[in-house]
Amino acid sequence: MAPYLAPGRANFALGLNANSLHAPGRAAFEAMELARKQLAEDLGASRPNEIVFTSGATESDNMAVLGIARAAAESRRKRDSSFVPRVVTSSIEHEAVLEPAKRLAHEGFEISYIAPNREGFIEPEDLASKLDERTVLVSVQAANSEIGTVQPTAQLAALAHEAGALYHVDATQALGKIPCDVGAWGVDAASFSAHKVGGPKGIGALYLKARTSCQPLLLGGGQEEGRRSTTQNVAAIAGFTAATHAAVQRLAVEAERERGLRDLLYRELLALRGIRATVHVQPGCELHLPNIVHVLAHGFESETLVLQLDRRGFGVSGGSACASHSLEPSHVLRAVGISADESYGALRVSIGRYTTEEDLRRFIEALTDCLG
Repeated sequence: MAPYLAPGRANFALGLNANSLHAPGRAAFEAMELARKQLAEDLGASRPNEIVFTSGATESDNMAVLGIARAAAESRRKRDSSFVPRVVTSSIEHEAVLEPAKRLAHEGFEISYIAPNREGFIEPEDLASKLDERTVLVSVQAANSEIGTVQPTAQLAALAHEAGALYHVDATQALGKIPCDVGAWGVDAASFSAHKVGGPKGIGALYLKARTSCQPLLLGGGQEEGRRSTTQNVAAIAGFTAATHAAVQRLAVEAERERGLRDLLYRELLALRGIRATVHVQPGCELHLPNIVHVLAHGFESETLVLQLDRRGFGVSGGSACASHSLEPSHVLRAVGISADESYGALRVSIGRYTTEEDLRRFIEALTDCLG
């Protein structure tokens, strides 16, 4: 990102508007399009213009759910003015999907929610039971940010297509942790965010398969081929692309390393009195993300443990970081059958590229001290 951020005339061209026709603008545009091409390759897209740069996964999710559903409904209503469109999603989605779904409900859409099984997985037969000829869009995440369950995206997308519906996957939490190949998944849209792979905050992307109709959320100058109007942040795009490429290149090795640390942490935590796993994660299991450990601490409130661990130098959360200031029990935990009382004792521990076994050993000692 540095060449696009440094001040001075030497870097003047690289910091300018990528939509301008003068030479500095063309240089910025070329840099952006090279980044788009690389990102498309790393995500398995068939062509660069299937990548729409956004401000992050929240915008990407909003754009997919609202934009695709509205476009599909409008097309169908031209043939049948009484048509009532249906959107199907799961009850464990991120709020960036659930809130747009609520907005669509106010617009006359029927919203159908799939409940996960006790282990947090969406069963294909449960999706199939929700589909009918009125379904215009299905949106189910690739992996859950709280309990780490990985969904059978390719199978779910195929079911949606058989029913004539489009399929969007929120792949935000999956990027850099499991293979994210939009072509192999067979999806029509997919959301991503740079900060999940160590890139800058405030930049993301929506994969939008060629010829997939999607009404834009932002109107203005017609950037991103009219799909998202606003001047692009070339420096952030460069950082996003570089971070994603690095994560994809080292994915297999890093995922195996993190999976080993995850299994170690589960084994040590479950040996502590009053700690139990929220969902059952077999050692070496690839049906759960390699970097998330989620447990319930009986007789403790997660807010207290989070603050006590913070004073000891460890940053953990009681659920999704996006909802860390909420006092309500996690909707994900409630959906998998965890009671409200148990939910208040939830702890989510995240493992990253720089986490070591020694870090985990010290964390276990700190938590043991907190538990008394």
